[in-house]
Amino acid sequence: MWRSLGIALALCLLPWGGTESQGQSPFCKPPPAWITLVYVFIRYPHSTASLLKKTYYFCLRQASSLEDLRVKLEKEGFSNISYVVVNHQGHPSRLRYNLLKNKVSEHIPVYQQEENQTDVWTLLNGNKDDFLIYDRCGRLVYHLGLPFSILEFPYVEQAIKIAYCEEKCGNCSLTTLEDEDFCKNMSLATVRKTTEASEPHH
Repeated sequence: MWRSLGIALALCLLPWGGTESQGQSPFCKPPPAWITLVYVFIRYPHSTASLLKKTYYFCLRQASSLEDLRVKLEKEGFSNISYVVVNHQGHPSRLRYNLLKNKVSEHIPVYQQEENQTDVWTLLNGNKDDFLIYDRCGRLVYHLGLPFSILEFPYVEQAIKIAYCEEKCGNCSLTTLEDEDFCKNMSLATVRKTTEASEPHH
């Protein structure tokens, strides 16, 4: 299951230590119990119908942007990345499950929580609009929240690339030679671009 890079994406808080509660940090540890990859997509606040509508439209836009990001990364050579959307278990979210599912391709499964199961939000100490990104060995590398989780910004993409190529949580036995070669080439290409950009033009 964890052969691929795990992108647990959850649709508010700072990268690295902004989302922990009291106690030990969850970073570089696997998620609890049955959870493997999670995008906690929407949790309705107790508010007006108008705000609920705006909130859901934002989430649908995020879902569409997530699909665009998946395609972009795949074209760049970032392979074997798993994405999962987990819809909130509340009744309004359940009613819109098919609408949400239609915003992404079959490459991004949308999981519907059951009403009587333990809430994923609670298990992951997550919040609305959070993105959780795991490495190949299932260890949490980033927990991003607003505004960092808005996909029009580069933070989520950069966090995925870092989790893919940098061993933030130490060695992972599931990293292949092909993965290492790809990341070396990406690193060399970045250095080359930076060097070219810094050279004076006459």
